[in-house]
Amino acid sequence: MTVELPDDLIRAIKLRAVRENRKLKDLVAELLRRGLDADAEPVRKGARVQLPLVHTSPAISPDREMTPERVAELLLQEEVDKALRP
Repeated sequence: MTVELPDDLIRAIKLRAVRENRKLKDLVAELLRRGLDADAEPVRKGARVQLPLVHTSPAISPDREMTPERVAELLLQEEVDKALRP
């Protein structure tokens, strides 16, 4: 079976698989199972979600505007940096 996924999602899953020293197919299967299990659970009203905090310098040039794509890029780079730390 072939499944087309967004490139940023594939990168994030590959990084996680490397970080956890797991096979990509095993991690994808686990994540899909978790997603299916989560569907079965009722959603709690008023449940809080903790969003990631992105630190920036006070003066950002207009070409570095915080678009959703830029945020995704920064979060991916943060994961890569964490994975490469000893």
